[in-house]
Amino acid sequence: MTATAPGAADRPEIITEGTGWFEQRADQAEIDVSFSATGKTRAAAVRELGRRVAAAEPVLSRPGLTVRHRRLWVHTDWRGSRTAGCRADEEIALLITEVESLEDVLGRLISTEPAAVNGPRWTLRDPSAALREAQQRAVADARDRAEGYAAALGGLLGPLRRLSEAPDHASPVAFRMAARAEAAVDVQELGLEPEPVRITARCTTSWSLLS
Repeated sequence: MTATAPGAADRPEIITEGTGWFEQRADQAEIDVSFSATGKTRAAAVRELGRRVAAAEPVLSRPGLTVRHRRLWVHTDWRGSRTAGCRADEEIALLITEVESLEDVLGRLISTEPAAVNGPRWTLRDPSAALREAQQRAVADARDRAEGYAAALGGLLGPLRRLSEAPDHASPVAFRMAARAEAAVDVQELGLEPEPVRITARCTTSWSLLS
């Protein structure tokens, strides 16, 4: 996004970059859980996988939990250069919108003996308010820098001429925790409270320099 303010194009200008961030407590969490099974044939591996996934279905269908997607892999299981039957894996991506049930969900999932559990990754259901606050702080930061340069040049900062949004390649700060099947089913001591999610905004501004 680029905005331009009217002004004389021949005036000296000061170009600065600004960064702002705002943290807000997460109100939802993402979890990945995977199940794995082996068999002499692909059909046998898939049947066993279905049995293991079925044990988790009551947890996956509870309120406040959404199955975002499922991914299935069925392939030959190798031991060195020799085949050792077949393997079937299913990865299930979950979204928990009732974060107060997170510990119970994780405990019940782990009790079904999955191959792996990864999460939670904390996110915001609606990051727009946090983004607006971060944008305001980014513009204020850019203006503060520009005022400093204007003073150093013995002038005054004039009106804003252009503003562009700088690309943000950083990922939001999120808490991650991994648990495997052998982890204790009671997860209350693992500190899985909702974490703050950081939203960052960056901008590039151009200001007129007044003498």
